[in-house]
Amino acid sequence: MIRLNRLTDYAVVVLMRMADAPGEVLTAPQLADRSAVPLPTVAKLLKILARDGIVVSHRGASGGYRLSRAPEDVSVAEIIRALEGPISLTSCVDGATGNCDVESLCPMRGNWDKVNAAIRDALESVTLAEMAAPLFVIPPADPAPKDAPPAGAVS
Repeated sequence: MIRLNRLTDYAVVVLMRMADAPGEVLTAPQLADRSAVPLPTVAKLLKILARDGIVVSHRGASGGYRLSRAPEDVSVAEIIRALEGPISLTSCVDGATGNCDVESLCPMRGNWDKVNAAIRDALESVTLAEMAAPLFVIPPADPAPKDAPPAGAVS
């Protein structure tokens, strides 16, 4: 099973709260309240995300953090790379060497590159804006037709 670590999951949650307020400078405590992620974790995430250019920090009395660009321009792949490093299923991809004792004999060497590229492409194609969008919207109730009997009436 491929699984992201909890910190990466929390990062997406925090960034989704930032996407709800584009351009707004938010403090770590505000983001902790809005996301229900513990404040120490939010502070740690913001430092990592700022280092990788996903968020921008603002100093001073009215300081805090904001997204460095529109949520539509931040990919899920970028968030994962910031927290977990390169996206790959195995360590012997993209020309990497020295990660396996049998790499010179391995018949799969290089064959995983296609799978890894497909996964990276899929993650690059999903944006923070898409992640922040509600999965479904409950439409407003349709008013009863004018010729319909009142609710609860027996026919």
